[in-house]
Amino acid sequence: MSNKFLVFLLVAVLSAFTGVARAQTPDLASALVKDTTDRMLSELKARRAELDESPRLIYDLVSDILLPHFDFERITQSAMGRYWRKADAKQREALIGAFRQMLIRTYAKALLNYSGQEIRMQPLRPGKRPEQVTVGTLVSEPGGPDIPIDYQLYLKEDAWKVFDIVIDGISLVANYRSSFAAQIRRGGVDGLIRTLEARNSGDDK
Repeated sequence: MSNKFLVFLLVAVLSAFTGVARAQTPDLASALVKDTTDRMLSELKARRAELDESPRLIYDLVSDILLPHFDFERITQSAMGRYWRKADAKQREALIGAFRQMLIRTYAKALLNYSGQEIRMQPLRPGKRPEQVTVGTLVSEPGGPDIPIDYQLYLKEDAWKVFDIVIDGISLVANYRSSFAAQIRRGGVDGLIRTLEARNSGDDK
């Protein structure tokens, strides 16, 4: 994914799912979305100089605002596909932690480059199962085409959790499933873990 594309992704993440944590009605979800987005962008504006000096501080903002709404265990399991059954408990724990860290850092770095792209919310749509919903957004920038980004959520213990993001028709989970499978074929589950951990370590260099 290009850096510009990741900016689109992160901006839409901010707008799409945080507000629907406990409400399915579009009106209430839209109000909560606006409040959450305003909070994040206000923090970015107020702390711009601080973030420019110490970019790692953005991880705390992403973790505080976005992290509680992702089900990283389900996302990782889906991305692993049939190989999930081949991983033991220790490997699964390592995979979830490393994949979670990679996604958080990817989104955080994209957020640092946010430059005011417009987000238009779309009505909530029912998911494939009764406990699932899809939150649609259109992200646009002057001179560029709209990018549809859908967030698939399911109800877990009375709270909505994101389990996949579909960007212009391409599933984030399916995209990683392909790359994970290729890595596992080359180096096994432990090889994938090492690759993810190395990438996370490299983010700090």
